[in-house]
Amino acid sequence: MSDDHKQTDQGSAETPQSRESGPTESPKSSPTPPPPVKLSRGLMSWVMILALLIMLFVLLSGTKNRGMEISSWQEFKQHIANGHFDPDKTLVVHDGRITGTIRPGTTGFPQGKKEGTAVWVQIDAANREFYLKQLDEMPVKWNADTGTSIWMQLLITLAPFLLLILIIWFFIARSMRSAGAGPGGMLGSFGKSRHRLSNKENVSVTFNDVAGVDEAKEELVEIVQFLKNPKKFQRLGGRIPRGVLLVGPPGCGKTLLAKAIAGEADAPFFSISGSDFVEMFVGVGASRVRDLFKQAKDNSPCIIFLDEIDAVGRRRGGGFTTGGHDEREQTLNAILVEMDGFEANDQIIVIAATNRADVLDPALTRPGRFDRQVLVSWPDILGRKQILEVHAKKVKMVPGLDLERLARGTPMFSGADLAAIVNEAAILATMADKDFVEMDDLEEARDKVRFGRAQRSRKIEEDERIATAYHEAGHAVIQAMTKHADPLHKVTIMPRGQALGATFSLPEKDRYGLARRYLLATMRVLCGGRIAEQRKTDDVSSGAAMDIQQATQFARHMILEWGMSERLGFVYYGGSESRDVFIAEREYSDGTARIIDEEIKRLIDEAYADAERLLGKEWKNVAAVAEALLKYETLQGEEVQRLIRGERLDKPTVAELLEAEAAKPVEAKTPAKVAKDDEPGQEPTGDVMPSPA
Repeated sequence: MSDDHKQTDQGSAETPQSRESGPTESPKSSPTPPPPVKLSRGLMSWVMILALLIMLFVLLSGTKNRGMEISSWQEFKQHIANGHFDPDKTLVVHDGRITGTIRPGTTGFPQGKKEGTAVWVQIDAANREFYLKQLDEMPVKWNADTGTSIWMQLLITLAPFLLLILIIWFFIARSMRSAGAGPGGMLGSFGKSRHRLSNKENVSVTFNDVAGVDEAKEELVEIVQFLKNPKKFQRLGGRIPRGVLLVGPPGCGKTLLAKAIAGEADAPFFSISGSDFVEMFVGVGASRVRDLFKQAKDNSPCIIFLDEIDAVGRRRGGGFTTGGHDEREQTLNAILVEMDGFEANDQIIVIAATNRADVLDPALTRPGRFDRQVLVSWPDILGRKQILEVHAKKVKMVPGLDLERLARGTPMFSGADLAAIVNEAAILATMADKDFVEMDDLEEARDKVRFGRAQRSRKIEEDERIATAYHEAGHAVIQAMTKHADPLHKVTIMPRGQALGATFSLPEKDRYGLARRYLLATMRVLCGGRIAEQRKTDDVSSGAAMDIQQATQFARHMILEWGMSERLGFVYYGGSESRDVFIAEREYSDGTARIIDEEIKRLIDEAYADAERLLGKEWKNVAAVAEALLKYETLQGEEVQRLIRGERLDKPTVAELLEAEAAKPVEAKTPAKVAKDDEPGQEPTGDVMPSPA
């Protein structure tokens, strides 16, 4: 059942101020940079002492764990003769010693020496050839070493510690140089603003690309006109708004409007996200705010765009806090001061966007900071048609395509949703080797965007398929025969997303307020699926989970927020959504809570009983629609009406359509053929018959 429901950090362009070098300096001389800060002798001494201590520790620890020394050459030879050395590891002859490794199972060494322990014997380096000749006569492998391995081993051991010391030295030296170059030191860059600077030359979006939000666009056009001709507005003493707050659901065009302003205005455009102000270091957010407004003052008149301002602009003092310094509140305080502090920035216009205006701090949204709040809501049917026309210019559409029909079938779709529909339709048409995008592609794309991709390859058991068909038939029959419900558009048992079937409605108009009759009729439609499924299979399944959830939400809103209960009257019992609290609030007694629960259940029980009574009278039509769904898988709304009137459907089944499609060669549909098929005075056939899906 459908629910109607580059980044490039722009650094500061500051010029370092020159310092006076003496009375003999020429006034035309260039500014002299500050001298670099040298590392003090005390700091260098401490670094060297630390390095020596680390080296001494490594040498001592290495000597301690190196192995065991054998006192005499005769004893070493005896161990060789007894086979105490590992035959897989050769002896190594250095300039002053011979080393080896104890083999497994050796018992001739002192207790506590384990297998694999390295042992050595001191030799006279001058008589090295004597020891080599004796080793040739013994049953052991040996290898002569040049004597440089000890130093190489020492270097390999100390390499990680030397590298660590060099890294520490590099950062200390860099921080000292940064301290000489300006305030902030090594951490000074964290306080710089991470905004993006745009202008009309590098932004391709204009107001012609924005559709469906005419009133919001008009208010922002005034901002652009002021930047182009400020004297025109100041002639009568008026003042341009310091701030404009764009409020609306996600995907409705708030950021797109900001891009259009950047593409239209003859002024610098600074854009930054609210999350870019927050960093792991305390005070960085406020520092970035000050740096942003400082650069904006240097480039005024200009525009600052703060996207997702609720990340730092939430109401102060609410919610559970642990005390101490609140980084987010300090950032908000800096924004408040910069927007309307002692220094008024009349040449800087701040535009912010959020979809949670209810959680913003009142000091931020008051006149003088954000003088205007522009609502960027879901487009109506005319706006949706305009948005579809804007995006349709970028793809190849069949001539004469009825975009108004698609606009009427997409209520509560945002501009981003409509753009995704056109894009998905173009992809579907491309995968089908079509030359143009047709209505079937657009409707399939709409269902895919809202409910997910059709899963044609999913294997479903026959009993579950029958239950799904009767479930959707129950929805369809009640929706088709209920006066105040939305007209039926399409019903299918093709799995899509997480659902095994779906029933689509086609609203005749946009609803900005929900009437009680419409809500009760929709709740009856939601109950029809479970009732028909239970009557056919004598069992219930989890397929009605979404229906139950939606019906409960409708009933809860009717009782708690919309005052549609005679027992509770004209009283609001819903909680406040603007408070930052972690504990759910309840501003009524336990007795009232019990009445609320009783009223919610009463509404659902009445809707269930009415739906059950209606399906009992129309069970013959439910069975006819269900059998047609089992045969064709997808039925249009007018086909369901024909079945209810007792007529028969004479059209090919899904299998027959697939066989016919596979038998004939693929022919691209040309514009001439389209014009011939859709002659004036005839109904276009592209959206009447269901697709093979």
